Amino acid sequence: MSKRNTVRMIEDDPVPQDYLPSYETAINEGLQQHSESVGTDGRINVNLDSRLATTLARFVPDFKDPAQLAEAAAAEGPPPEYFEAAERFAEKKTFPVKLNIVIQVVGSRGDVQPFIALGNELQTYGHRVRLATHDVFDSFVRKSGLEFYPIGGDPSELMAYMVKNPGLIPSLKSLKGGDIQKKRKMVKEMLEGCWRSCIEPDTQTGTPFVADAIIANPPSFAHVHCAQALGVPLHLMFTMPWSSTRAFPHPLANLKFGDKGVVDQMTANFVSYSIVEWLTWQGLGDVINDWRRTIDLEEVPFSEGPVLAESQKIPFTYCWSPALVPKPIDWPAYIDVCGFFFREPPQYEPPIELANFLKNGPTPIYIGFGSIVIDNPDEMTKILVEAVRATGVRAIISKGWSNLGGIDADDILFLGDCPHEWLFANVAAVFHHGGAGTTACGLLNGRPTTIVPFFGDQPFWGDMVAIAGAGPKPIPHKQLNAQNLADAIRFCLTPEAATAAGELSAKMKTENGVATAAKSFHANLPLELLRCDVFPNQPAVWEFKRGKKQVRLSKQAAGILLDHLKIGQKNMSPHETKTYIIENRRWDPVTGTVSSLMGVGYGMVKGATDIVVKPVQVYNQRSKLKAAEMEDIERRSARSVSSLDVQTPPRSPSLAPPQSDALDRPRSAGRGCGSTTGAVFKASASGVGTFFKSYGKFYLDVPLAVTEGLREAPKLYGEKVEARAPITDWKSGAMVGGKNFVTGIGGGFADLFYQPYKGGRDGGAAGAALGVGKGVMNMATKTASGMYSKVLLPSCRLKSANTW
Repeated sequence: MSKRNTVRMIEDDPVPQDYLPSYETAINEGLQQHSESVGTDGRINVNLDSRLATTLARFVPDFKDPAQLAEAAAAEGPPPEYFEAAERFAEKKTFPVKLNIVIQVVGSRGDVQPFIALGNELQTYGHRVRLATHDVFDSFVRKSGLEFYPIGGDPSELMAYMVKNPGLIPSLKSLKGGDIQKKRKMVKEMLEGCWRSCIEPDTQTGTPFVADAIIANPPSFAHVHCAQALGVPLHLMFTMPWSSTRAFPHPLANLKFGDKGVVDQMTANFVSYSIVEWLTWQGLGDVINDWRRTIDLEEVPFSEGPVLAESQKIPFTYCWSPALVPKPIDWPAYIDVCGFFFREPPQYEPPIELANFLKNGPTPIYIGFGSIVIDNPDEMTKILVEAVRATGVRAIISKGWSNLGGIDADDILFLGDCPHEWLFANVAAVFHHGGAGTTACGLLNGRPTTIVPFFGDQPFWGDMVAIAGAGPKPIPHKQLNAQNLADAIRFCLTPEAATAAGELSAKMKTENGVATAAKSFHANLPLELLRCDVFPNQPAVWEFKRGKKQVRLSKQAAGILLDHLKIGQKNMSPHETKTYIIENRRWDPVTGTVSSLMGVGYGMVKGATDIVVKPVQVYNQRSKLKAAEMEDIERRSARSVSSLDVQTPPRSPSLAPPQSDALDRPRSAGRGCGSTTGAVFKASASGVGTFFKSYGKFYLDVPLAVTEGLREAPKLYGEKVEARAPITDWKSGAMVGGKNFVTGIGGGFADLFYQPYKGGRDGGAAGAALGVGKGVMNMATKTASGMYSKVLLPSCRLKSANTW
């Protein structure tokens, strides 16, 4: 949705109490759980009276009326001319700069399929599009005309893990079974695969590829880090809410309202996103930071990892119909709701068995769970068959990845792969797991829908369908039985459900999610920074500087200048179309100091441990490598002996061809031992270096954390603190430090008089007394921060200052 449409929506409906979409009011009762434990659906119960929740609530921006919210949201997005240009580009199906775009997707076939449609749409603009996802989808992607790059990971294992652990907290059974370590190993593999997908040639043709822009779904995790390493734009796209809003809570959070009533409903909704992100980062942050070091990036501070997408203002497009969930008005203009992604319906000729089944009886219903891996498929088959027979309907049941079936029946057909676009047009109702793509396809065809959610965004879509009246309330898969499924079948066959589904279908047919998403992607690109100054239709990847003059160059332009004008490569530097500055923001002086001290202490302990542990690890690795080399030598020797049987005439040494084996000949035993010994000492020395480096951090990191914490302290008692400008080097640090010095000293002394006056004006004598307290606190925190920042902020971009 464009900024203009958002503003128009607010003007047409200015009543603040109508701000929340129907989703929040309809399922509010179900979200207010009173259990401290993880629910049976795997969603985390968030205690809103907890210290974390109340602390985070203090940092939620003040609520404004809709008109103010719309104005603030519009100010954070691209300027109006970007949207107008994107409209023109969409009309002509062209874009001034032809880009290499990589789309990174982690998930099932249903997650990959919408991005194939998006990739094909972007190709019509002249872009080169690569889709990077799991190896198993190779042929599926290539058949669509897109380039494919494998990132590793097994979606069937991932689906099985998600079914067993549908929420953020793994089950005890998974912990004991080693599932967590397997998942972390898989995530590491996919992180590395995603990075390679940005820079490596095509695996079939060998055509070079370096990404000029990245599109990704959030579970791919590598997206913002790859974008930072390359300095290219990133655009996230997803099927469930992932951006903080007051309108509704995070789909994976159950809000538990305590007796204190400290946090109100809308603030609680906003806070739920931060809590879910914090829990996610807690489980994977170390894996991501270890991988970041391999691509020459600093570690992400613990406080910043969970909120990177929001702090970096990454453009986000949500792939659902605004007819189901309107865009919340507190989302900025760089966040869009564009509609579902639909591919072009494939040509499909049904097999004779399916065609005969559809022809020889009443219209059947459809039941299927796609790529979900079910623990007990036989039991699930039994439930489905009993429910179908109890209602007297005919059914097509998809075998799916769980291979349901094994029962012969005239009124039930167990079916393999079949395009939903074709099948859903030929059934009376659909019953499935609630994947966004499957849900969208069913509703587009006007079919009443029952959702049996397993994990992720599936409960969210179940609630959406129920609120719209197009189906009953979702039935969690652990609660599914023949009785409640039979009741759901009866509900979906009512005229009321058919009417509601038909109305939704009519609205959705007016939308074009794929085209709108492509338009949103182009609208959020920094076009003036993308273009080469020599060849404007090519992306700039280099900067040429001579004196104060700076020219952006494409690969081709840079090559020509280097070859013909004899310019030095020392005058050229990589061009960053988008710069990502990740700073360690502090909440207050206490937590800032404590976290910095903990970081320093952890680094010292790790360094001391590595002095002993790393040499052992290196020795074991070298031993394994040596064994592998000896096996290789034996194989080569065997080949050499067999080659003696072939007689060849002698040749002059000068004419002998070079031996290719010499390039990769294994090291001799003596060199191997020496190399191993040296590597062991080097590994031990690195531990010593880590220890003293961490020790040195104390003298820079801790004072800097105190300074930043003091600057943020007024937020704790409701005061607004202006965000400081990003610091990229010592020069910008000196400028920001100087500004903070002036505003800190001046503001601190001014508040000593202004806060009592303000308090007395607004709250009488009690307010004046409170104002005196605020004035004294501001005097202490602002002046101290101002004085220290002038000295410390110029060093803010040193590596040590950004670790903890």
